[in-house]
Amino acid sequence: MKKKVLEILAQSRLIQLFIEKPTPTWMVYLTDLILIALSCALTLAFGLHKEIGDSFIQTPLARAIFEFAVYAVLVLALRTSRYIIRLSVFEDTYRLVVLIASASFILMFISLLTYFFTGVAYFNIWNIVTIGLTAFALMLLTRLAIKKFYLVVKGVVRDRKRVIVLGSAINSFYLATALKSEFDGRFDPVALLSLAPRESDKSVNGIPVVAFNPNTVSEVFERYKCDTLLFLSTQLDLMRSGTADIFLKNGIHLLMLNQIEEFDVNSKSMPALSAHVHNIQVEDLLGRDPIKTDDPDIRKHIHGQVVMITGAAGSIGSEIVRQIAKMQAGEIVLLDQAETPMHEMQLEMEQNFPKIKIHLFIGDVANRARMERAFQKYHPRYVFHAAAYKHVPMMERNPIEAVMTNIFGTKNIADLSVQYGVEKFVMVSTDKAVNPTNVMGASKRIAEIYVQSLYYHNRNNTDGPTTQFITTRFGNVLGSNGSVIPIFRRQIEQGGPITVTHRNIIRYFMTIPEACSLVLEAGCMGHGGEIFIFDMGQPVKIWDLAERMISLSGLRPGEDIKIIETGLRPGEKLYEELLNEKENTLATHHKKIMIARVRIYDYSDVVEHLERLRKAVDGVTSHNIIVEMKHMVPEFKSNNSQWQEIDTEIANDTDADMHEIDITTALPQ
Repeated sequence: MKKKVLEILAQSRLIQLFIEKPTPTWMVYLTDLILIALSCALTLAFGLHKEIGDSFIQTPLARAIFEFAVYAVLVLALRTSRYIIRLSVFEDTYRLVVLIASASFILMFISLLTYFFTGVAYFNIWNIVTIGLTAFALMLLTRLAIKKFYLVVKGVVRDRKRVIVLGSAINSFYLATALKSEFDGRFDPVALLSLAPRESDKSVNGIPVVAFNPNTVSEVFERYKCDTLLFLSTQLDLMRSGTADIFLKNGIHLLMLNQIEEFDVNSKSMPALSAHVHNIQVEDLLGRDPIKTDDPDIRKHIHGQVVMITGAAGSIGSEIVRQIAKMQAGEIVLLDQAETPMHEMQLEMEQNFPKIKIHLFIGDVANRARMERAFQKYHPRYVFHAAAYKHVPMMERNPIEAVMTNIFGTKNIADLSVQYGVEKFVMVSTDKAVNPTNVMGASKRIAEIYVQSLYYHNRNNTDGPTTQFITTRFGNVLGSNGSVIPIFRRQIEQGGPITVTHRNIIRYFMTIPEACSLVLEAGCMGHGGEIFIFDMGQPVKIWDLAERMISLSGLRPGEDIKIIETGLRPGEKLYEELLNEKENTLATHHKKIMIARVRIYDYSDVVEHLERLRKAVDGVTSHNIIVEMKHMVPEFKSNNSQWQEIDTEIANDTDADMHEIDITTALPQ
């Protein structure tokens, strides 16, 4: 019956206007004056004014009018009627207290003056107190009634989504209060889910507090007729620790509020609070504490310099471009062969960084003559080499392209960096280069070997400064082109199934900005010859990742969306490594970043093997290409691939393998 009445009221045009627009200031002011007049009238009715003389100014009516005038002026002066009632709580109450205290002080001061000069107090103290308390109570109750009526009717009209807010600490309470008070809000917080059992069965500002118990989660949400949990981004670590999975397994939808430094429930900008609430993405739950880099130090190196980024239109390359632009590089050379993505990057940079000179250079890193033209024209001081083919199955079928781009493309850029006096060359590598089981990983390992041997060769044979060659290794990047998460997301949108190559396959993950920050940090801290790796936290089981993504979509894994196992792809392995068994690490000043003590090869030996590899490429014989790659990287053992038979062929042929140089003389200086 109550709801029916509210629905009828909600259809009224007057109520619609009440909901859509704040109460006019003049109306609030008039209401306050009526309530104050009522308070003054009550003092007259109860005879709280004493007779002090025969003239009109000494009558109770005159004194009541005077009291009303003082309050009317102060209401206007203190602007207590200018606050939006439905949004204000603490500030509005505070203003009312100031109003009552100020009026009472003025009236008492006048009484003291009249008593000092005439011997008779003009106002009775009990009369002053009674008017103050009565006016305060009436004005506050009116505001609370308007606020309550607004929220109730708005709940019917707007049909706001019921949510439970995680936590009962002050920020969670402010969040719940602010969302309830929003002028155009989307959410109706119905409870606070406390992580401290002793705080349960309480109520904060009318919002019940319930205890979090993993075994009764579904019962709590059923009791409050709610299927959504809202939490703050500052609580992400708790959610990552496994708490999120408890909610997901109980069919609870998760929403997150982006971090806001300070809540202000009375701010006129509060209606924008709902805009900061979004569906939680699996990327939010995959991580660890973000790796922080020394931005001021990196900025000092980059500011005003000419920087070249190869593969500038790719996932990693484009983010490096953005971060370098934020550090105010003097000129940025974007080098890539992908025409359309490069055009999009140009438009983005012109819009976001109009003051920075951006040069687009279309070309293939495997084309030495074209690359030399870029170095001749722009003379970069720093080169970030992100151009590479990265898809394992595709490169397994096309080893010639992997070799030409990942190996000889890298060699071209590295040689030209030395020739044109580049100060630092930073190469983006991958954890698949460690104990590679596929052509792509092996090609990246050979690229690592070449740039490292080139650095030590130049350092030992050049008196002056030479290009510092630095490598970074990291795992899978969240949201990059062709990565597993966009693929899973697309499969879910299509109704499934999600395809996973193996139930036990695991991978390390990091975000694109984090990966690029690492690349920049390496370029800053590296002196040459280092291969940087970093603490990537715990690896993620891809099967579990698929289940999480289905649950985050509001669906049930295995029921609404099936997960099927398709078998390992050519060259794929169950887990990736950042180091092989013969490598260990050296610490750096950054606790999350380490230097891999890798095997170092003699430059002339490497060049000789690359010449053999080039002849194999010229002969267009994939078999011979793989043979030469395995000689250069003896730990390259093909897995689930057509090239596995080659491992047997060369098992006893060690004469063609490259030889290490004394590692003690080759460590970074």
